[in-house]
Amino acid sequence: MNSRLIGVGVILSIGLGAIAIATNPGQQEYREYAAQILNARLREFCRQSNNTVGEWLQPHCYNLVDTARPYLAATIDSNTLRHNFVLFSIYQTNLPVPTSVANYQVETLGIFNSFFIYKAEEL
Repeated sequence: MNSRLIGVGVILSIGLGAIAIATNPGQQEYREYAAQILNARLREFCRQSNNTVGEWLQPHCYNLVDTARPYLAATIDSNTLRHNFVLFSIYQTNLPVPTSVANYQVETLGIFNSFFIYKAEEL
């Protein structure tokens, strides 16, 4: 009975490992994911800025964020270091923000075609 359980455990482990290897997301997928997250955060900033700088800026802010999205993706891509561990990947992204604001470092786990931000800190 124990040898059967061990055999089933080994087969399940091999199967999960194979699935993890096949679904380890690459740099392009991360770039798209991170650009989407950053775009959403910037749009949230635009929404909140309505109270600070006035309603006239809000539509321009959204337009600016949407126009800048390809450049944000390129910036993310050039400032990201991927550590590929075959079963999963760790992405370390340093987001350079203008010097009047702090820079940010974001660390993300990529596994099973998904991304999980586990660390985001101001440098």
